Amino acid sequence: MIENLRIVVSRLFVIGLFAIILTSSSATGQRWPLMGETLFLSGVFLAAIASMGRLWCSVYIAGYKTDVLVMQGPYSMMRNPLYFFSLIGAIGVALATETLIVPLIVAIAFAAYYPFVIKSEESVLRKLHGNNFKDYFETVPRFIPDLTKFVEPDTYVVKPRIIKQHIFDALWFIWLLGFLEFIETLHVLDLLPTLMWVY
Repeated sequence: MIENLRIVVSRLFVIGLFAIILTSSSATGQRWPLMGETLFLSGVFLAAIASMGRLWCSVYIAGYKTDVLVMQGPYSMMRNPLYFFSLIGAIGVALATETLIVPLIVAIAFAAYYPFVIKSEESVLRKLHGNNFKDYFETVPRFIPDLTKFVEPDTYVVKPRIIKQHIFDALWFIWLLGFLEFIETLHVLDLLPTLMWVY
C-alpha cells in the first residue's frame, strides 16, 4: 500500500516538474553561460554517481527486500542507501536543467515526503525482523553514510532475473539527462515555446 502510494506521488511530482521543464528555459544559463554549463556538468556527475550507487544497492537488495534483513555493502553504512542515491540522482538531473530553483524544489520535496516513507518501511521491517532490525536500527545511521561501518563480503548470491529490472531503474537518471538536452534543443530551435524563464 505504502509502496504504491509512494510510486503514485513520485510520478505525479515528476509529471508536474516536467511540465515546468517543457515550458521554461534556464535564465541562469542564458545570463551566465559558464555557470549554466557548470550546473549541467555537476548534474551529470551526480547522476552518474546515483546510477552506479543504485546498481550497487541492487546487487545486495534485489530479491531479498522483505525476506532478509540486508546489512552488508551499502546497507552496512546506512539503512536507506537506495533513497540516498535516488536523492543524489534527482538533484543531479535537476542541476542539469541549468537552474537553481529546480534542484531546490526537488530537495524540498524529498525532505518533506521521504521521511514518512522511510519511517513506514522501518515499521514493516521492525515487525518482520524483530531484534535483528532493532540492533541494526540502533547502530547504523538512517540516511547519512558512516564509512567506518562498511562491511563487504567476499562472495554474495545475486538473483539475476530480479536484478535485470533494477538495472533499468538505475539508468533512468542517465536517460533523463539526454531527455533534458533534447528539450533544451527544442527550445533553442523555437519548436517548443518558452513560457517562462527559471533561475
